[in-house]
Amino acid sequence: MNVLPRMHPDNLTDVDRRLIAAIQHGLPLVSHPYAELGRQCGLNEGEVINRLAALLADGTIKRLGVVVRHRELGYRANAMVVWDIDDARVSELGHCIGRFDFVTLCYRRPRRLPAWPYNLFCMIHGQDRDAVLERVRQIEQHCGLADVPHEVLFSRRRFKQRGAIYAPAPSGMSQ
Repeated sequence: MNVLPRMHPDNLTDVDRRLIAAIQHGLPLVSHPYAELGRQCGLNEGEVINRLAALLADGTIKRLGVVVRHRELGYRANAMVVWDIDDARVSELGHCIGRFDFVTLCYRRPRRLPAWPYNLFCMIHGQDRDAVLERVRQIEQHCGLADVPHEVLFSRRRFKQRGAIYAPAPSGMSQ
């Protein structure tokens, strides 16, 4: 498999930056969204599609997707599970946890001793708390984490949910 080298930020063109700024707010809800993005960025529809494909291929853009408001779909139990994992195994176990489809985020963070011993975090959504706890048990069994100290921190209220914003929108573009 050919893997293209990831684009270095200094190598992004002004067009790439305008295109990334335009899509970070989502695709326009029109019959030809790529043509509309092109209008905003000074490109035609084909150039937008080709440029996005190149940015996906080189890894600058990992994926294009939809931000789903999970509570509106009935997923009302959301938990950040924090694990205190031996530093020598955190990468291996992070990959193991990240393989589960129901894990939406998984990342390593530094411990904040003595109060916060946890160094691996993952986010799990479920329709209720029992469903989330069952998924945590699946992770424990599959990844051998049954005896690893961890906490399941259920969210209580959503204040904000959206994709990240990395660049200012092109002038004249609504947000």
